[in-house]
Amino acid sequence: MKIVIMGAGKVGKVLCRDLAEENHEITLIEKDAKTFQTVLNQYDITGVLGNGASYDTQMEAGVNTADMFIALTDNDELNMIASVLAKKLGAVKTGARVRNQDYSDLSDLMRTSLDINLFINPELEAARKCMQLIEFPLADSFESFANNKPPIVELKVSAGSNLGGKSLIDFRSSYKNLIVCCVMKNGEIIIPKGNFIIEANDHLFVTGPMSELVKLYKDNGQQESKIRSLFIIGGGLLAQYVIKLFEKSNVTIKVLELNHDKAKLLSRQFPKIEVIEADGTDINNLREQGAANYDAVLALTGIDEENIIISMIAKSLGVKKTLTKINRTEVIDIVEPIGLQSVITPKRIVSDTILQYVRAFFNSQGSNVEALYTIAHDQVEALQFRVKEGSKATLKPLRELKIKKDVLIAYIYRKNQTIFPTGNDRLMPHDRVIVISYNGYLSDLDEIVL
Repeated sequence: MKIVIMGAGKVGKVLCRDLAEENHEITLIEKDAKTFQTVLNQYDITGVLGNGASYDTQMEAGVNTADMFIALTDNDELNMIASVLAKKLGAVKTGARVRNQDYSDLSDLMRTSLDINLFINPELEAARKCMQLIEFPLADSFESFANNKPPIVELKVSAGSNLGGKSLIDFRSSYKNLIVCCVMKNGEIIIPKGNFIIEANDHLFVTGPMSELVKLYKDNGQQESKIRSLFIIGGGLLAQYVIKLFEKSNVTIKVLELNHDKAKLLSRQFPKIEVIEADGTDINNLREQGAANYDAVLALTGIDEENIIISMIAKSLGVKKTLTKINRTEVIDIVEPIGLQSVITPKRIVSDTILQYVRAFFNSQGSNVEALYTIAHDQVEALQFRVKEGSKATLKPLRELKIKKDVLIAYIYRKNQTIFPTGNDRLMPHDRVIVISYNGYLSDLDEIVL
C-alpha cells in the first residue's frame, strides 16, 4: 500500500521502520531537515521536506493517490488540519495523533464531522495498557485480543518454582489448556517444542483460560490479589489518563509531582485524589509518603532513567507491583538484568495500534491477516487469520503438517469456542486462528506450511 506519514518523532520513526519492513511504499513528510535526512538514511523510504499541512507539500508527497495518510506531529491541530486536507485531496484513509483530553473526549463526533478515520492518542492507549496490568497484576505483560479471546501473558519463572525443570510435554500434562507461545531466555527468543526444558528466570509467554493462568502463577509462587491502591510518580498526561480510567472505581490514588504548577493543576482536576509536590526519585520522599503501603507503584515521569530508579526503589521497599514507563525501546534490553516488572512504552503501543489498523485495511485489499499484536519486547508477532476454503493448513492434523521453524499455532477459535490444540486437532474452513511467528512477516495462513 502507498502510505504517507507526516512527522518523524518517536512514533513516526517506529512506524516508518515497521511499515517499510512490510514492503509498503512509505513517503515521509518532515519539516526538520536533520531529522528528515536521518530517517531517510535509516529506512527504505522516500520523503518530502516541508510543512505537512501545505497543499503543495502533500501533492509532492503523492497524498492524492495514497491509500493512507497518518499525521503524527506533536501538534494536535496541525495533525487534524493535515488529515482533513489529505482526505479532500484523495487519500482513502486518514489518521491523526491527538493527545489533548478535550479532543479525545469528542473523538467520535470529530471523526464523523472531520472525516478522519483514526484518532491516535499514545497516552490514552498506554493508560489502557496500564489498566490491564493493574486488573491482572500477576502478569509482567498482558496482550489482549478482540471479542474476549484469551490473552497472552508474561510470566518470569521464579527460582525454586515447581515449573523449573519441566519439559513442555510435562507442562501440557499439568495445564491441559495452556500453550507456551514463546520463551525469552537470557535475551534470546525461542519458539519452543515439546522437549524444551523450562528453567528459572525464563520469561514464558502463555495463553489460555484465565482460571488456568491464575493457577500457573500460583504454582510459580505468585498469589492473586487485587490492586486497591496506586502510587503514581509523575503527573503528566499519561498519569492523568490513568487517573481518569480509575476515577469511578474504589482504587485509592496518590500522585507525587515535582513541578509546582503541574501539581496544583492536577489537584484541581482530580479533587478526590491526593497530590503531593515532591521528588519521586528521592527514597526518603517515597518512604515518608508511604509508597510501601500501596499495592502498585507507577513510574510515569518523562525521563526513562528516573522511572527505572523509582521502580528499583519501590521494589526494594517491598511494593508487589511496579509499572515503568520507558520511551526509548533500546533501553529495555539494557535494563533487562535489573528485573523490572511491567514496562510501558507509549510509542510502541500506539505504533502497534496503527499497524493493526493498517493490517485490517490491507486485509480488505487482499491480505488475510485480520489482526496483529506483538509480544516479547515486540520481537514476536501474534497474528489472527481466518481459515479459507482450500487452505493447505486444513489438509492434515496439526502433528502431520510441516510447519515452518519459529512458527506456532496458539489457539483456534471455532463457533464461539476456543480450542487450545494438540497434534490431533486440525484447522477447519472459517476457523479463526492465532499464529505466533518469529519468522518475519506473514500475510497468508498458507505461508506457515512448508
